[in-house]
Amino acid sequence: MGHCYNSVVINAPTDKVWNMIKDFHSLSWGEPVITKLEKLNDLPGSEVGAQRRLNEAFCETLLTINHDHCTFSYSIDDGPGPVAKEAVNNYIGQVSLRPITDTGDTFIEWSSTFESATPDEVTEFCNPIYAALLEALKGRF
Repeated sequence: MGHCYNSVVINAPTDKVWNMIKDFHSLSWGEPVITKLEKLNDLPGSEVGAQRRLNEAFCETLLTINHDHCTFSYSIDDGPGPVAKEAVNNYIGQVSLRPITDTGDTFIEWSSTFESATPDEVTEFCNPIYAALLEALKGRF
């Protein structure tokens, strides 16, 4: 099983960071990494089952969302190269926010697991995207 992992500390309270990222259909904070988001069904971005297409390439589905614990998970259903549906199975990403109690900052983890015949290719493809998204989010605060 393959795995990706990225994390960052953001100089803002967890509730403010969560309010920015909790809507699965809102990735304006992710520019310039994410330049286009298209809703693929009528579900709101706060409801499990919501689907989106990012940058006309990645199709994703919201699997879980927990506002009390500031976490959500999603699947990549199709995408380019090593994350195409023919190349990867059971791709599950998870984003988790945790308060840093002594500073009031937020610790964010973005991780994923997946099955692939070429797990290193998937990791090398996805990790830089997640790192760039976290840096874009950090830049908003």
